[in-house]
Amino acid sequence: MPASDVPGELLARTQPFPTWPAPYDNQGVEIDDLIDFTPELRAEAVERVSRFRIGPIFTPPVVADPEGPYGTLMLPSAGGGASWPGGSVDPETGIFYQYSFTQVTSLGLVNDPERSDMNFIRGNPAGVPTRERALTIRGLPLIKPPWGRITAIDLKTGDTLWQIAHGETPDNVRNHPALAGLDIPRTGRIGRVGTLITKTLLIAAEPGTFTTPSGDVGAMLRAYDKATGGEVGAVYMPTGVSGSPMTYMHGGQQYVVMPISGPGFPGELIAYRLPEE
Repeated sequence: MPASDVPGELLARTQPFPTWPAPYDNQGVEIDDLIDFTPELRAEAVERVSRFRIGPIFTPPVVADPEGPYGTLMLPSAGGGASWPGGSVDPETGIFYQYSFTQVTSLGLVNDPERSDMNFIRGNPAGVPTRERALTIRGLPLIKPPWGRITAIDLKTGDTLWQIAHGETPDNVRNHPALAGLDIPRTGRIGRVGTLITKTLLIAAEPGTFTTPSGDVGAMLRAYDKATGGEVGAVYMPTGVSGSPMTYMHGGQQYVVMPISGPGFPGELIAYRLPEE
């Protein structure tokens, strides 16, 4: 593995690389990972990334330098990946279902005696405006979508059976002037999403909100065919999910309940009752 050039830092010369199953989300940052809706956006992304260190997983952090690099771009980010909601395993089929999100962070180190007596802590290079080190291009994420996805993996073979974008395209992407006239597929959304499986379905709610065709702002609780990943139904929610769903029977009827919250929307549990038929 690459050695660290941070003074006083010694890293292991090797790292274990799991080779199977394949990663269910991006690992490391390369030029091909950058936003590419248009050639102009890709060119701006390439120029922005030139100020950072990029490379495969385990590329070490750097000391943040105002002349560059500002930091090492890390993918998955410090928050995941998969993070704490976890995934679901079907005990009958041996298939594992995992939501994950694709979000990049910068890992730069600074010496700041006013904040810590350690030699280095995480920080940004002094004197560099936020806009010059932002990990967005005109407000769009630096890394191309999908930004949220669900992956089905056969634990008996390690094969990825399917992968879909989970989460509707945000309004600021659908309405972005630089993307006018382009057909943008569903991008998926970044959030904390758990999955729930039944005999035939995988159920997951969306993080974040968007404007629906009816003009309402909210999110969707979606059901997918767990064998193929094809969407089979969706129900409106007033805001995005913020945790994992669960299901229970009461009075002979089945319910699905989940935590929801968002800007201006205090956290609560919301339950949906399945039709009697």
